[in-house]
Amino acid sequence: MPLKKNDSILSSMNSFIGAVNNMDQTVMVPSLLRDIALDEHTEMNPDVDEGDMCAYYHLLKSLRVHIEWGVRATESTRLTRQNSRSPYMASSSEEEEDENDDSLQNQFQYHLSGLQEVLSKLTVQANALTRFYKQRVGI
Repeated sequence: MPLKKNDSILSSMNSFIGAVNNMDQTVMVPSLLRDIALDEHTEMNPDVDEGDMCAYYHLLKSLRVHIEWGVRATESTRLTRQNSRSPYMASSSEEEEDENDDSLQNQFQYHLSGLQEVLSKLTVQANALTRFYKQRVGI
């Protein structure tokens, strides 16, 4: 199957950011979305058990900020990662290093495709929230 530019992670991120920007420009009064359950709308099927559309609106905006500006790892997260690595677990053979390289490549591809899938779902949900708001205010 030939690869398309639309399949790239950058394209997925740009689509999500564009959808959230459109949502942000459309939703002038986010409080109108308060107390409207997410599960009432078929397109809005997030993996979030609680909250209303207003909270989800703010969540989508914060995710956009994290994508645009990055997420700073807290000191405790870095310490946890450092403590989980043992200096005595070094590879002793080239075969193990090759396996680690393959494993890293597989992990990267797995997480990258997962990120693309999540971004696609979030883009659909941002567009659905925007459409709902437009219907609600009569735009």
